[in-house]
Amino acid sequence: MYGLISQMKTLPGRRNEVIAALLAGSKDMPGNITYLIAEDMEDKTLIWITEVWRTKTDHANSLQLESVQEAIGKARPHINGFGTRIETRPVISD
Repeated sequence: MYGLISQMKTLPGRRNEVIAALLAGSKDMPGNITYLIAEDMEDKTLIWITEVWRTKTDHANSLQLESVQEAIGKARPHINGFGTRIETRPVISD
């Protein structure tokens, strides 16, 4: 398995637009187990994204999907940068 935890910084007052675009574009991604978007409770411009994939290749391939490209295009004007990005190896109990 492959995991990714990342922080995205939005322009002030634009967090909801970015979240909506990401949610719309993250449906039906082959190999995706979890795609969780969370609002930072202290900073209203921050979003945390936690992803779990079958493989790192599945994640890379998702970036080529039309729905993901469309979501990136919609979100991009409202993004003000990126912060923490951590690759993980998820452990799931039986």
